[in-house]
Amino acid sequence: MGEGAAMRENDEIAYLVLTTAPPDEAEHLAETLVRERLAAGINVIPGMKSFYWWQGTLHIDAESQLLAQVPGERLEAFIQRLLELHSYEVPEVMCFQIDTGHPAYLQWIHDEATTT
Repeated sequence: MGEGAAMRENDEIAYLVLTTAPPDEAEHLAETLVRERLAAGINVIPGMKSFYWWQGTLHIDAESQLLAQVPGERLEAFIQRLLELHSYEVPEVMCFQIDTGHPAYLQWIHDEATTT
């Protein structure tokens, strides 16, 4: 991929925010999803403390956050595979569409997650 590479306007990139616990599950999810080329990259941020309601009870848990870079054409497959692998009954999966970014980086995301 060259420095001047530019993606077509209709190529979408998604940035996903996910959480999981324990830390070894976060690493397993990240490695599996990247190895399967469903994401170009996933950052794992361990040591997060989460406060949330689940089934009427307040929970305070140590979790890890994952940040995933996914081309739009892989998004559905990424989410489906994540749900198969994740231990939570209702995992956090929030997707943000990227409108602007460094063209070479956006092209890298597309190229790496669509290579077979």
